[in-house]
Amino acid sequence: MGRQMTPVDLAAALGRRARREASDFANAFAPYRAVALSGRAPQALAVTPRALRRGDKARGAAMLAGRFVLAGETLEAAPGDSPWDLPAPSRRFAEALHGFAWLQDLLAVDEADARAAARTLTDDWIARFGAWNFVSWEPGVLAARVRAWTLAGPAVLTGDEGPARLKSLARQCRRLSRALPVAPADRTRLEMALSLALAAVCLDLPGRLQARAGAALEAVLKAQILPDGGHVSRSPQAAADCLIALCELDAAAAAAGAPLPDEVRRAIDRLTGFVRFSRLPGGALAGFHGGGEGDARAIDAALSHAGGGKAPTGKVFNIAPHAGYHRAEAAGSVVILDAAGPPPGLHGADSHASALAFEFAASGARIVVGCGWSPDHGARWREAVRATAAHSALTLEETSSARLLGPGWRRDLTGPRVAHSPDPVKVRRNEEELGVWLEASHDGYRKAFGMSLRRRIFLAMDGADLRGEDGLFRPVEDGPPADPEARLSFAIRFHLHPDVRASLSRDSMSALLVLPSGDGWRFRTDGGPVRLDRSVYLAAGAPPRRSTQLVVSGEAEPFGGGDRPPNRVRWAFQRLGRVGAAGG
Repeated sequence: MGRQMTPVDLAAALGRRARREASDFANAFAPYRAVALSGRAPQALAVTPRALRRGDKARGAAMLAGRFVLAGETLEAAPGDSPWDLPAPSRRFAEALHGFAWLQDLLAVDEADARAAARTLTDDWIARFGAWNFVSWEPGVLAARVRAWTLAGPAVLTGDEGPARLKSLARQCRRLSRALPVAPADRTRLEMALSLALAAVCLDLPGRLQARAGAALEAVLKAQILPDGGHVSRSPQAAADCLIALCELDAAAAAAGAPLPDEVRRAIDRLTGFVRFSRLPGGALAGFHGGGEGDARAIDAALSHAGGGKAPTGKVFNIAPHAGYHRAEAAGSVVILDAAGPPPGLHGADSHASALAFEFAASGARIVVGCGWSPDHGARWREAVRATAAHSALTLEETSSARLLGPGWRRDLTGPRVAHSPDPVKVRRNEEELGVWLEASHDGYRKAFGMSLRRRIFLAMDGADLRGEDGLFRPVEDGPPADPEARLSFAIRFHLHPDVRASLSRDSMSALLVLPSGDGWRFRTDGGPVRLDRSVYLAAGAPPRRSTQLVVSGEAEPFGGGDRPPNRVRWAFQRLGRVGAAGG
């Protein structure tokens, strides 16, 4: 197991904290802000941007009635009360509220009352927090708000108070520009650069600020978008979100006749391939490393823009070597395997202990998934779904294959990143006439338990047969175990999508799975009995959905080679045909 937290990381985090606090301290003084954030204010939008995401009308209607549901918590504002005057249920709620991403939901109501409410809430924020506030002007929150106000366009940035709102937005852009150098070099910096670049084009900000925005975006895209199109965080949704934002920026720049760095088009091209790679039948993304299903409609629109008005076609590549994933596809069946460890450093703050986990879709539906994640959920879920047990993988002694930093000053300083990873993760691929073989292994349990894990997966060419084998083995070079009589308990979990109905056979050695279409699949194993346990699915956003997981348990010998029971378990998912009524 590789150690990811080093003294160098701690020193770097301490330096970032010092620079950030110095910047915040300076901005807390009105004379400094008067100089640093002053400048020409735009009088109108130069370009009206086109948002690729659509808001949720139901959420917007709830907000219009004074009910704000953000970050898994709820704030009720009585008629006449402003949410800005009420105590926030949590820090995450406050950040989401001040980030204004919910503005899109409110405007989706598409009524005069909703537009009036959006303008009032914006004006009330300016009156209370438009000068400075440590929470609402925090870089990540600031980036979200600049983006939200810009994409709201004429619905918010016009009218009698339009000039005042534009003036406030320009001040926020200047602060965003000055905060970029002291922001952590993680996804937050990417979002800051994307927001600033979009606002610079749509507001026609001064040339110096536009140049700074372009340079910052070019640098962060080079640093964070991998050669295969994945985001350095290894999150498919992070890559999709970046593609959506870049396509919105590209369209606005084209309308304004404004040049963009060449790196923007290169990033769009790379991201397009990886996002297509990461999608499963039905359009949802594989929910790995802090991501969920994604916004399928917005992704479709982004892919269409990237393809010059047409959705990209042709074969999807099957290996993302830099992002660390393998994809096997046959006759409409798709398997995506997480074939790497968590990303190092800052980019591991949202990563999961999901090495060798997989997701499987067939018959037009998702079958095997992980619990996934969405920021719409409350904080109590976050740590739980990062564990190996929340993924379709093997866990040994109910321990995750990667260890997160525990509570304490290190976590407070660096964030909830990974302390130890399951490296090395090794993978081999073999494609033949019968199907595709994937074989991968990791050492995530070697230091603590003396065992390494190997997973083999085979997808037949007809797409109707997915077979797998999980084996626990002791590396020969480690010598004999200290206690040959000890036994190590393990559990292999297969989390099922909430739309899949499962029932056990009489001998509990197999299970029948019925998809929404009525198609049936049989799960079999030689390591039974199989249990049906409760699970939860968070990848589709709030509220959490109840689901089911298939669990195969056993006890491994500490000296086993992983090629025979009890250290080896074989399993299979095989199509049966139509066995139930659609939607039953």
